[in-house]
Amino acid sequence: MGATIPEIGLGTYTDQNKVESAVEIAVRNGYRHLDLAMVYQNQHEVGRALKKVIPSVVTREQLFVTLKLWNCSHQQGPAKAELDETLKQLGLTYLDLYLVHWPVAFEPGNGLKPLHPTKEGETHLDLKTSLVDTWRTMIKLKESGKVKSIGVSNFTIEHIQGLIDATGVAPAVNQIEAHPLLPQDDLVAYCKQVGVHITAYSPLGNNRACSAWRML
Repeated sequence: MGATIPEIGLGTYTDQNKVESAVEIAVRNGYRHLDLAMVYQNQHEVGRALKKVIPSVVTREQLFVTLKLWNCSHQQGPAKAELDETLKQLGLTYLDLYLVHWPVAFEPGNGLKPLHPTKEGETHLDLKTSLVDTWRTMIKLKESGKVKSIGVSNFTIEHIQGLIDATGVAPAVNQIEAHPLLPQDDLVAYCKQVGVHITAYSPLGNNRACSAWRML
């Protein structure tokens, strides 16, 4: 039997120095699902908030913490290091759900958004590490006990099917942008067919979508 994910979660992609209070207020008012990412660069703030609400408001087991592995940590060593750093910043011993943030790898070791050494203005991509390599690393992280479930984010039908074909392990979740202006019906139907739960971010639309709606 799989884990139960709270239906509504708090995303923490916002300005720094606002997340600590937002997380504390949300948990005190009933939120039990927190969605984080290394690239948001605010996990230390979330960690401070968690200290204020665990165990005085909730137990650790009552919270569902999702986190996303960033693009520069798709290789096995950097992925393990990022997970360990994440747990340290949050003050936790495990994550409920760990997602591959995007289906693209950056070269590790030169910041979150490394620039290509010879191509001005371009991101330095890691062309050696495949998505299947990264997925096998995620499977190992789950086996370590530091992650309860693993999944992906912003993946297409082809991406997910490739992981399943190569490893026999389907992602538990695919977190995607989905709302009335971007329903992604085919992807949602496919994920339902293969048993991948869909989590929608920007479910009411993002700023770009809202701007487009106003122009129609």
